[in-house]
Formats: sequence, C-alpha cells, structure tokens
Amino acid sequence: MTVRENLAKITETIGQACENCGRSKDEITIIAVTKYVTIDRAREAVEAGIKDLGENRKDEFLEKYEAIGDDVSWHFIGSLQSRKVKDVINQVTMIHSLDRKSLAKEINKRANEPIQCFVQVNVSEEESKHGLQMEEVEEFIDLVKNYENIRVVGLMTMAPHTDDEEKLRGVFRQLRAQRDRIRDKHMPHAPCEYLSMGMSNDYALAIEEGATHIRIGSSLVG
Repeated sequence: MTVRENLAKITETIGQACENCGRSKDEITIIAVTKYVTIDRAREAVEAGIKDLGENRKDEFLEKYEAIGDDVSWHFIGSLQSRKVKDVINQVTMIHSLDRKSLAKEINKRANEPIQCFVQVNVSEEESKHGLQMEEVEEFIDLVKNYENIRVVGLMTMAPHTDDEEKLRGVFRQLRAQRDRIRDKHMPHAPCEYLSMGMSNDYALAIEEGATHIRIGSSLVG
C-alpha cells in the first residue's frame, strides 16, 4: 500500500481515539519512523503530507537529511551516543532519548541553539530498554537546569510489546502522571508539555492516555 493510503487509515484511527477521550486531532504529531526504509519511501511520506520524520541511527539520518533537508522536522528517536552528538545536533528539531548526564553535557556543548529534548523513561523497567527509572526523572531534570542549550519539552517511553491493553495503558498513565508533576512545577528550562509515546501497535491507546507525539513506522512507511 502507498504511504498516502496508510496515512489515511492512521488518521482515521487517530480521529476515533481523540473522539473517545475528548481531544482534538490537532494535538497529535505523527512522526514517520523511516529508519528501515529507503530515501524514496521517506520522500513518499513527505509528499503524502507528513511533516515529521524520525531516525535512530546517525548514518541513516544524515543520508536522509542530505536528500530531504529542512522540508520536514527531524526527530532523533534512538539512543544517541555522546560521541555522535556533534554530527547530528544542529540538524535535528527534537531529541527523544535524553537519558544521562554525559549526553546532556555533550548536547549543551555542541548545540548552536536550545534543543527540544524528551527525557526517556523506562517505565516498564525492561532490561532491554534504555531510559531513566521513574524515580530518577525529577532529579535528572533538575540537574540539567543549568544547561542553556537543553529545553525539556516532555517525556518519552517505549511500552512493552504486548497485546495486554491494561498493561499498556498502565505504562502510559504512569508517564502522563510523571509529566504532569514536572509540568506543574513551571520550570523555565523544562515546560514538559508533551508525551512521546505510542507506536504502530499501540498508538490509539497512547493517544487516549495523553500522547502528543506518536512514532509510527511499520504501519505507515513499512
């Protein structure tokens, strides 16, 4: 199927999810995760109306950035090694995987202007996943307050790969509650308005639980 056809189905699902929880579709940003597809397929997504692309590896990101440029907003959604920050930092709009002091320090050093960052949280506490533990989040956000080139715009998590709807909702609700606590502190460096959560298999549930940025790969671009 074409990306345009896939996007029409996803948009319909988003509309239903928003209706279920009393939200507006305008609150949702669709990030097309293009990490496993060709430049042509990524271009097809842009032509279909996608304005945000997500990559998780430096080399693939740079290849697509060179081909597509600033026609879209670029999201770095994978774990980012500190030594690779200098290669991508001034081309990306948002980083979804800030999870340690060394990375924060390098971003702050290399960025030409403040970078919008999501702090990654391992809500499900799976060993295979990156991210801070829930109890570490507030201390970490306080720690980066003196880094003038870091702006914590929200929290990000990856839910377990499961069909257990209540388990998924539980993860999303925990992240939303943590986001609310931080947002309500009204810290200038950490407005923490957004929630990056939900992928191809669970984005409708994530939206119902408060997601603002959903990361869609297989069901959108393949």
